[in-house]
Amino acid sequence: MSRLIDAGLEEQSALLCKMAELTYETVDLAIQSYLSGESAHRQVQEMSELLMAMAEEIEDKTFELISRFQPVASDLRTIKSYMKIAYDFSRYSRYALDISYVTDKLCGITECETWMRSFIQEVSEKVMKMVRISIDSLRKYDVALAKTVSTLEQEVDKIFIDYLNRLIEKVNVDPKCVISSVLVMRYLERIADHATYVCEAIVYIATGEKILLR
Repeated sequence: MSRLIDAGLEEQSALLCKMAELTYETVDLAIQSYLSGESAHRQVQEMSELLMAMAEEIEDKTFELISRFQPVASDLRTIKSYMKIAYDFSRYSRYALDISYVTDKLCGITECETWMRSFIQEVSEKVMKMVRISIDSLRKYDVALAKTVSTLEQEVDKIFIDYLNRLIEKVNVDPKCVISSVLVMRYLERIADHATYVCEAIVYIATGEKILLR
């Protein structure tokens, strides 16, 4: 027998999944724009603003569900986690907007040295894989899949540190390339962190276990 709260939870889940796919598109657009040097700032900004509005809607519905139905512990765990995941998705979009701003002001990475582009390409592929894992594991409440982000998160962190060390060793590197690439690497590293937070929340929803995947 279905409960009154179940319809609200299903609505929250559907909105969160819709938000997730738009988030993926937004991050991917920002990254591809940076790699190609072609500005997509206005489009990324519009998508980011829509995602922020969706996150606020999920937050409003969360408080509505709590006030109307006085959820039991398991429902409250899900509702709370949905709101947290929505926040993490909104952070994806915020960093995507930051990446697009860098592209708009500094023309991406196309004019920088090949080794720099290779680092950005490698880390962006891993980050997009993490974003996809966070979305797919949410759709299925797939705990095993969610936990796979841990290895990728460590790899992203290592690439970021290796990149900084490589920059320190270099001389006569275009300052514009240094500023642009370090900012974008940092934004990508932060997106990876939030993908990990999402997967931790999914494990919590599915099992009630609080774990760290970082």
